[in-house]
Amino acid sequence: MRGLVLHGRTGRFTWRMGAAVLVGQSVAVFFGALVARALAVSQGSPSSVLYLTVGSVLACLCVLAAALMRGPWGVSLGWLIQLATLLSALVVPAMLLVGVMFGALWVTSLVQGHRIDALPAGPAGPAGPAGPAGPAGPAGPQQPPRPPGQPPRPPGQRPTAR
Repeated sequence: MRGLVLHGRTGRFTWRMGAAVLVGQSVAVFFGALVARALAVSQGSPSSVLYLTVGSVLACLCVLAAALMRGPWGVSLGWLIQLATLLSALVVPAMLLVGVMFGALWVTSLVQGHRIDALPAGPAGPAGPAGPAGPAGPAGPQQPPRPPGQPPRPPGQRPTAR
């Protein structure tokens, strides 16, 4: 699997995809922390505050890793977060599903992001030589050149026939 890095800088598209995965994972991890706290309270366990605190710290680490994805440590922190999310299944078994899903998204973002970053960026872009707005361009059809000495027309005004 090319593009599966453990540490180091990634391409522009890769870090964007990885950051999006980590931000989504932070929400799921925080909800998992709330579930762990509720289960501990319902069982009368004194560790309910600990579960909420550890889960909230893990959710904050997800956001921090998303912010660090541009640098070399973001990917490493992302891998540690994937491992910690899987380990949270020891407290809330449903977190195993969350960990597997976000782990798969994480691997996919690294592999596919690397492939997309490796594509050559051509001058025409993905829409062909005319660009995404068609042959007229984003501003519409080009105005014909005006004769010398004639003042420029305001935008939107049509030329008058002589």
